[in-house]
Formats: sequence, structure tokens, C-alpha cells
Amino acid sequence: MDTEMRVVLTGFMGTGKTVVARELAARLRLTCVDLDGEIERRAGMTVAEIFAARGEAGFRALERAVVGEVTARDGVVIATGGGAIADEQNLAHLSRGSVMVRLSASPAEIVRRVGPSVADRPLLRGHVDLEARVRELLDARASVYARVPFEVVTDGLSPAAVADHIVARLADAAATPVRGAGS
Repeated sequence: MDTEMRVVLTGFMGTGKTVVARELAARLRLTCVDLDGEIERRAGMTVAEIFAARGEAGFRALERAVVGEVTARDGVVIATGGGAIADEQNLAHLSRGSVMVRLSASPAEIVRRVGPSVADRPLLRGHVDLEARVRELLDARASVYARVPFEVVTDGLSPAAVADHIVARLADAAATPVRGAGS
């Protein structure tokens, strides 16, 4: 694979972005960048602590700054936070020169995956009916996520299997001839 490529994994929380990014980066011999992890490292606090101290607007400002920096790199697989592409500036930076992949999962699967860490999920904390809250957030972001047509549904798949799907799709795209005007 092209070591100058940039792959961006996006999608809702609990869809496997971070773990799949690690697997995919290893297979493609690229560097893995977990956007939320990078934000936490720079802020010196967790995402939940940033939300508590600065609110969502404060977190999104930090996210915007980090997105601008990490998208200047090639040879990376970037795992975004679930709401990163809802910001037009982030979406523009993340999509420029990148292969964007949207990971998705059913609300029930998302709840199963994130349930144990709900205290660390600011947008879910305090909600009794987690599946209803997940559906609400998914509905609110549906048009944003739909802007990334390359989708892999992760329900029932291991991170390795999801990475297999992405690698195969990247290989197919590289093998498909581009037709010029008048072809």
C-alpha cells in the first residue's frame, strides 16, 4: 500500500474506530493516530474531564486544532471521535487527500460495546435508556455520517475482519482504472 496515503475512520462511538485504526495501520504499515487520545495527551485530561471543565464547545475547539495538525501528515490512519465530522472545518480537513471510511453499528451493539464505559462518555452519562439516547444521537448525525459513503457495518465482526474489508476495498479502488474525459 501507499505509505503516503491517509485513511480516516469515522462514525459513532462504539463502532470500533480506535481498535480498527490500530489494526489497519499495522497492516498498511502506517502510523495510527487516535484523535481523542491526541486531544487528551495535549490537554492533560480525559475527554470526560475536558467536557466537564470546558463544555462541549471547549472540547470541539481543541478537536479542531488537533484535526488541523494531524491532517497535515501523510502515512497515517486517523480514528476520529464520533462527532468530529459534524464540524464543517474538521470535515474539510479530514476529507482533503484522505480515504474516508465510516464505521457503523446497530444501536443495540453500540450500547453493548460502550455500556461498561458509559461514565467516560459525556454524551451518554446520566441517561437511563442508553439505546434511546444512542438512537437520538444517531438520528441527529445521520446526514453528517451519510456524507461518507464508504461504510463498513461492524456488527458481529472482529476488528481484524473490519480491517480486511477496508484493505480489500482500498485494493479494489487502486486497481480500478480512472477514465479520463472522452474515454
